[in-house]
Amino acid sequence: MPFLCSQPALSSKSPSVDTLRPADISVISAMGLPLSYRTEAFRIVSRLAELMSRFNPDVIALPSLQHRSLLEQAEELSVSLFHHQATGRDWNLVLLFVPVDSLCVCSSQAALKVEAIVQEVEAALQILQKLHKTLIHTVVWSVHPQLDNQCQCVPDNSKRQQLQRATLIKELQDSLDHLLADQKWHSRSEDFSVLLQATPLITELISDSKETTVSDSNELAIQLWTNMLQPLAGESGIKDNNILTIPCLTEEQHYLRTQRNSPINRQETEFSPLMDPVMGTELPCTDRNPSPTVPTSVHELRPGDIKVVAAVGDSLTAGNGVGAKTDNLLLVMNEYRGLSWSIGGDEILANVTTLPNILREFNQNLTGFSKGIGGEETAKAFLNQAVPGAKSGDMVSQVQIIVNKMKNDSRIDFENDWKVITMFIGGNDLCDFCTDSIIFSARNVVERIRAALDILHKEVPRAIVNLVEMLHIVPLREVHSDESLGCPTWFVKFICPCILKPKEGSVELQRVKDYNRAYQHAMQQLIDSGRYDTHDNFTVVLQPFLRQIFIPKLEDGRPDRSYFSPDCFHLSQKANSIMARALWNNMLEPVGNKTVTHDFTTVIDLTCPSETSPFFRTAHNSNYTFPGPPPTSPPFTNWGSDFFCVDTAPSNTVPTSVHRLRPGDINVVAALGDSITAGFGAKAKNLLQLRTESRGVSWSIGGDDQLETVTTLPNILKKFNPSITGMSIGEDKTQNGFNMAVSGAKIAGIPGQVRKLIDAMKTHSAVNFEKDWKLVTLFIGGNDLCQYCNDRATLSPQNYTHHLMTSLDMLYKEVPRVMVNVLEILEIEGLRKIKRDTLGCSLLQKFVCTCYIAPGEDSPELAEIKRINREIQTETERLVFGDRYDGKDDFTVVLQPFFRNTIVPLNADGKPDVTYFSVDCFHFSERGHADMAVSLWNNMLEPVGYKQTYNTFSNERNRIKCPTTEHPYIFTVANSFPSITTTLAPISPAPTIPTTATPCDPSSSDQYVPLWAAAVLAVAGLLIGWAVTWLLLSCREKRNKKKMETEVELKGTGL
Repeated sequence: MPFLCSQPALSSKSPSVDTLRPADISVISAMGLPLSYRTEAFRIVSRLAELMSRFNPDVIALPSLQHRSLLEQAEELSVSLFHHQATGRDWNLVLLFVPVDSLCVCSSQAALKVEAIVQEVEAALQILQKLHKTLIHTVVWSVHPQLDNQCQCVPDNSKRQQLQRATLIKELQDSLDHLLADQKWHSRSEDFSVLLQATPLITELISDSKETTVSDSNELAIQLWTNMLQPLAGESGIKDNNILTIPCLTEEQHYLRTQRNSPINRQETEFSPLMDPVMGTELPCTDRNPSPTVPTSVHELRPGDIKVVAAVGDSLTAGNGVGAKTDNLLLVMNEYRGLSWSIGGDEILANVTTLPNILREFNQNLTGFSKGIGGEETAKAFLNQAVPGAKSGDMVSQVQIIVNKMKNDSRIDFENDWKVITMFIGGNDLCDFCTDSIIFSARNVVERIRAALDILHKEVPRAIVNLVEMLHIVPLREVHSDESLGCPTWFVKFICPCILKPKEGSVELQRVKDYNRAYQHAMQQLIDSGRYDTHDNFTVVLQPFLRQIFIPKLEDGRPDRSYFSPDCFHLSQKANSIMARALWNNMLEPVGNKTVTHDFTTVIDLTCPSETSPFFRTAHNSNYTFPGPPPTSPPFTNWGSDFFCVDTAPSNTVPTSVHRLRPGDINVVAALGDSITAGFGAKAKNLLQLRTESRGVSWSIGGDDQLETVTTLPNILKKFNPSITGMSIGEDKTQNGFNMAVSGAKIAGIPGQVRKLIDAMKTHSAVNFEKDWKLVTLFIGGNDLCQYCNDRATLSPQNYTHHLMTSLDMLYKEVPRVMVNVLEILEIEGLRKIKRDTLGCSLLQKFVCTCYIAPGEDSPELAEIKRINREIQTETERLVFGDRYDGKDDFTVVLQPFFRNTIVPLNADGKPDVTYFSVDCFHFSERGHADMAVSLWNNMLEPVGYKQTYNTFSNERNRIKCPTTEHPYIFTVANSFPSITTTLAPISPAPTIPTTATPCDPSSSDQYVPLWAAAVLAVAGLLIGWAVTWLLLSCREKRNKKKMETEVELKGTGL
């Protein structure tokens, strides 16, 4: 297939910098990257050069410069580019990277650091301004967050560092934008211009490795390319969707972007003021007296009886950005604790509306509130111990701090003073739930909240605790759906990815909504259990006013940004004032009849205690009957799954292309592998049963019973085609079906299994070998890795790839109509953490995987085996993503990567859940097989490039995804991207040295071309020289790297 992007017709007129096309660029160079990231930078620039070579095959990328000083780099680059122009080369494209990661993000230093960087960039540009025929694109670049605690002022809180880092990136972006808006960079001549790319270049940290993966490099190169082009009408910056696309040039927009040909209309980013001059409230209450005598019951507590306030939580309680008066994102790093809705005490109620300021109208001697700006460790914070970035797991430590402070402060009579303590937490848990649905499950989040409330219940007398129900956070997406508001959406995606990244209508977005509601429901269940109403001087009351919120709107229907701080995520003082009123009113409403919706645009007046009900409302004085704890779930009797897919029909006619294969079209299943696929010990209850192969429950090929009781891939497929054949049954080896797995097998044995499979399918009476569609799953490598240290030469990653290629070649040449699932070797490291005090675990685990289990922590042997683990995964990716198997329309190999970054399942106590493993703590139990089956199936229904790369162990029966109306097919490389036809012509092998591009008809090409075309179609593909560049870089990296390649950082332990 020819490459789908083409260069619009060139004019004969010599271009100016504002009419510069990709074909005019002869030299690409980069500067500004720190030494530690220069390898990644050169890889990204090389990818960009490969993109550019589609338009000018002679384009070259200069080597990265080696000087540390940006000014020295500018001087050297000037000399180098003068030399190239003297040899007759034409236009230069310079990428001036401005890195953020080397900076410490301390609030007191950040502004000065940003100013210094901007001054250095300006000086470098003045040197480069001497050049002719040069376009400079300036790019703020942040690849690896600074999480090594080099900044002494930053506590060990990754979420807090994430917020501060993102804030600093935005501040630097805005400062550079202001610098480069100066006309001196654009009006000097027609052959020089400087532009700041509108979107920072960011990759999220997914491990402690300092390496970027090949896919990272591709994505960053595409972002650079996209931001280099003139934006489409109504667009700015990179397109944001879940399928990475390569924009093509059009007749209307075919120039590289400059300030003059694509001016930024800054008027479009205007928004409503961030702060009103007065945020006070009038309190209409006439009776503000305390009780005649100090009450002894929390159920007879008047506002005037409260003497101490305290609060725990995250940045919404710490007051991040509350007092920001201008569009200065750096101010979001400031913690305006004195303005915080639940605990702030700045000024008085007439000027600042907070819960303490309302309470001070009833008792001027109130104490505990926070004032001014600063962190939780400052004296002014007092009993506001909220920490930006905190999650539910931080509540215990925060609660312990406020208890100690109350006990030891002379202003507080700990035993006799009545206290109001407000806890508001859960937002950051939800922001990260998609990284680990177990750690951040509703059950585990509320268990951590319970642990903190239990401490208060046990240790703090005379207290009423407000547990503010989890915010309904999904409507926040509305603020970031309107570009005219000028919100830094990339910033919020960085600090809260799980909320903003899912597409509208997607399964992922529905999971966000479900988890949000599950958090709220679990909090309600905790309080409704009645566990905190065991004595009269303490209670916890759920305040649910944030259960359903409505985003405030302007008259024109757009979200009103004045309710948010400059990041459009944290809340402004305006919103804090309204929340304080809503919390106060909730406290005076009876339990069971509290307000559960919050419309920020509705005027909220403060209510007053009445003569008939002068007390804060509790369950007891509201005559509320606790429903008690929910019934205990019955024990699991099986590991089946629920099935909700509606459209299970096969294609109307038998498809001829593997890229249009529906689940119902599959007639035959088969599997190749080792003891995992053989079901070794899957149903074992003791060591005597360990050697039994329960092939009928094997995740990829078992066919025992039905899906409702046994979850396997064939049992899922039987819902689409009940006549499917090939699955293995029970423990009788005579009913293996096409399960060719052999316990103890290594990769060298897979060609033999393939031969046996082909012969079996050809002779099976129920199989039409030529016409039936077949699904083959290959999972191997555990034994190679576990025994690697005993025979490094034979079990090397190179030999692994050779045997894998031999096996796939046999299927490719001999088997028609087949889709092959290749599973990456699982990440075995976490097996070291699976412990059980049994003979099987303590003895057999080390015996079956000596090379991984035996080495000591931080030993060279362990480092080596981890490296080999990752190398085998990487070599597998390279083989599968090559074009070796693209020559037939009825054959494909798809990499299913859910094992790439395997996490050990955790129980409610946060410890490894051994019920997923057999009695040897190595092989999987039937429960583990069930989860693996669902993960494999879901991978098959996820597009290539966006497949989940980690397993999600859980107890949920409803995790099975369904094909959609828009995409009813099993995903392959070719059909993952709708702009590409799925009927592929035979493709010849790629030449070693690519030649010039073959353009296509521009009238038939889409505006965006998927990345897969660049990755797998070498002759007509995008990345010229991919193979040579890739191999050279890989060889060099293999010699130099001391750590594994990047892996996803999940809040669990790796398997």
